[in-house]
Amino acid sequence: MSFWNNLPKPFFALAPMADVTDPAFRRIIVKYGKPDVTWTEFVSADGLCHASGREALIKDLAYTEGERPIVAQLFSSNPGNMRSAAKLCAELGFDGIDINMGCPDKTIEKQGCGAAMIKTPDVAAQIIQATKDGIKDAGKEIPVSVKTRIGYYKNEIETWIPFLLSQHISALTVHLRTRKEMSDVPAHWEYMSRIVEIKNTISPQTLILGNGDVVDMGDAREKVRTTGCDGIMIGRALFGNPWFFNKKIQTTHRSINFIYRILFRIGLIKKDKYWLRSQSTIPLYEKFRVMVEHTKLFEELLPHKNFSIMKKHFKAYVNGFPGAKELRVKLMETKSTEEVGETVDNFLAQ
Repeated sequence: MSFWNNLPKPFFALAPMADVTDPAFRRIIVKYGKPDVTWTEFVSADGLCHASGREALIKDLAYTEGERPIVAQLFSSNPGNMRSAAKLCAELGFDGIDINMGCPDKTIEKQGCGAAMIKTPDVAAQIIQATKDGIKDAGKEIPVSVKTRIGYYKNEIETWIPFLLSQHISALTVHLRTRKEMSDVPAHWEYMSRIVEIKNTISPQTLILGNGDVVDMGDAREKVRTTGCDGIMIGRALFGNPWFFNKKIQTTHRSINFIYRILFRIGLIKKDKYWLRSQSTIPLYEKFRVMVEHTKLFEELLPHKNFSIMKKHFKAYVNGFPGAKELRVKLMETKSTEEVGETVDNFLAQ
């Protein structure tokens, strides 16, 4: 039976993000607040089929049992390579395989992958079938899902979404922007109810996840309530906040916000103090400790990657307190976990 059938409703997933959702990041996330479903960062099926790139990409697919259910996300416009890569991922024991049909990066699109698939539905269908065939070649039965956008240049949910749902996939994640919009406009959550209606007509068994501009778990649950989607995929809100999915912290967060609501209603606080995000309840020293732990894991697990990748995380962990800017500047100059730890210790000592 597909793991999708055993998830709670609603469920909440870790989004696949290039150079973000790597093994180090995933281990930190599941340690401090496990999501209902974990995704790898997207991996090139073409690269997995070539000896020159396979060794490094296999490291990107490394996972622990604590991350289950875990979905490997692949991209390719070559059905043969997709079939081989899907077979490999099935043999590696992944709980599911997801196909990226939404990435707007130009280098990915030049390969006919990511969001470019929206313009070539015939190729998209071949890639989905090749993924299923690769899983069968491995002698496995794991589900296939797709992550996409609402369209390329414009809203195409009346054509593109029905097409994907007709391909007999287990789940469909929709980032609620077009390729043209990138992330420059607010996500169009007003379209999600219609997407759910289409799903219920064409493929009721397929689960629908919404993605885009989710700020915290309260917001995620409200989006489920108002749109009827089955789950929410969270991406950018996890930066610097591995406690996002932590149920204990969510409870504390809701309690604090309840108090703020009362204080706001009786006029004792201003509206801009009304909402707190979950990381606001995390002590500063704890944020720093986890940041250093994250950095150490990155060095240990991904020695083939440039250390500068970690610096996007430093920016997220270090903000919203006096001296944050100065500390970020110093962290941008570090080149190792040891230097990061020393920089943080010096800051705290001051």
